[in-house]
Amino acid sequence: MENFEQELQNRRTFAIISHPDAGKTTLTEQLLLHGGVIREAGTVKGRGAKKMASSDWMAIEQQRGISVTSSVLQFDYEGKRINILDTPGHEDFSEDTYRTLMAVDSVVMVVDAAKGIEPQTKKLFEIVSKRGIPVFTFFNKIDRDARSPLDLVDELESILGIQAYPMNWPIGSGQILQGIYDLKQKEMIPFKNAADHPEVRQEGLDEVELLEDAGNQFDEEAVATGKLTPVFFGSALANFGVTEFLREYLTYAPMPAPVTTVDDRVIEPDNPEFTGFVFKIQANMDPRHRDRIAFVRIVSGAFERGMDVTLERTGKKLRLANVTQFMAEERENVQGAVPGDIIGVYDTGNFQIGDTIFSGKKAVHFPDLPTFTPEYFNKVIAKDVMKQKSYHKGITQLVQEGTIQLYKSWNSSEYILGAVGQLQFEVFKFRMENEYNVEIQFEPIGSKVARWINPDQVDEKMASSRNLLVKDRYDRPVFLFENNFALNWFKDKYPDVQLEAKM
Repeated sequence: MENFEQELQNRRTFAIISHPDAGKTTLTEQLLLHGGVIREAGTVKGRGAKKMASSDWMAIEQQRGISVTSSVLQFDYEGKRINILDTPGHEDFSEDTYRTLMAVDSVVMVVDAAKGIEPQTKKLFEIVSKRGIPVFTFFNKIDRDARSPLDLVDELESILGIQAYPMNWPIGSGQILQGIYDLKQKEMIPFKNAADHPEVRQEGLDEVELLEDAGNQFDEEAVATGKLTPVFFGSALANFGVTEFLREYLTYAPMPAPVTTVDDRVIEPDNPEFTGFVFKIQANMDPRHRDRIAFVRIVSGAFERGMDVTLERTGKKLRLANVTQFMAEERENVQGAVPGDIIGVYDTGNFQIGDTIFSGKKAVHFPDLPTFTPEYFNKVIAKDVMKQKSYHKGITQLVQEGTIQLYKSWNSSEYILGAVGQLQFEVFKFRMENEYNVEIQFEPIGSKVARWINPDQVDEKMASSRNLLVKDRYDRPVFLFENNFALNWFKDKYPDVQLEAKM
């Protein structure tokens, strides 16, 4: 690829995380508006809305007003190519979010300025913090009544344990919002049609003076290692403060980072050999074609359409001929891409989540992506026995996406589904009916404690009504314990048996 180095330097890849309803998807829409890829920002909620959010492309998302799957959005702005990974806001889909966070170089954390740090934000931040990746904080909805910005920043530091550096500062909020003060440019950006409140303005400027005298020092190295978060205030819905945020983000956000393999080799982005890993699989993004897409984060080298790669897990050679890039469900065939970019490979069943692909002669294996231990379980049955073929196809394809897990009874063909949260079952049922035209019914078996067991140690006599013996989709044996008491009783009775939990 010509100008590979220049293209690489221009890449910025980030995910947006938040608690549900903090305005994450609305901010995503405004960023796309800045990139010129949409003409008007869609809204997530509101029956009268003419347009739904571009990132919420799945039918159930548009009906419910929630994000339940990660989507990939790409646009250009001021010479930079930006890849946004819009993650599910609902906690039942945190597994999808977790894997998506493995594919980004920085994170934008959206916080509702009226509510502050909420549980899902805290949970997602802990994941990000472990990787030490840069975090940029956007306190949203200041055009509504908000908490004191000093309290918000203090809570950010005390609850999340990260130092904060305000890049701008709100002067008032809600009906008395005057604007935001840019601490770098030392100028006031007035809020449109703001009613004049001199006392609010003065109080805000006094806070700015306090920050300049006693606040944290800006440190680019601390930002780059995730120890200091630049803080911005604004309103995504009113498109206020978004431009300033985007420009500053692009100033300090990192280029694509190197990735370490399982054998401790560091693969730098400018390594000429192509490498990448699959962090997500999505079936039926285009219901007309019943397609299946493997989302690949490029780690090194230049992708060129038609190139041959090796799938590390199987050693199989594959030609990447039908490859796409995204604008939610919109897509276009891509001729070339560089590290940091997300490409979608049309897949006929070759890929699994966590797979590594590479073009060189020496095998590359990136670390496996995490899987969560499910907590809720349902037996699943097709209502119409004449639709068995569609039933099995639907279950197989949706399970391969990784948001719901499939188990089979040890001595029968009965299907059991496991999930981290109950909403996953609702989405699964909706998609089976709408995408595969199969009505299903669930028979709840409640919450269970799932533990994988060494196949060499399995004895069917160990199973009972309090610990069901099943197989996962790879035919590995799993015990589903009724509760922790049953698990501990089993451990006491069989102290030599090795039990393994996922995350």
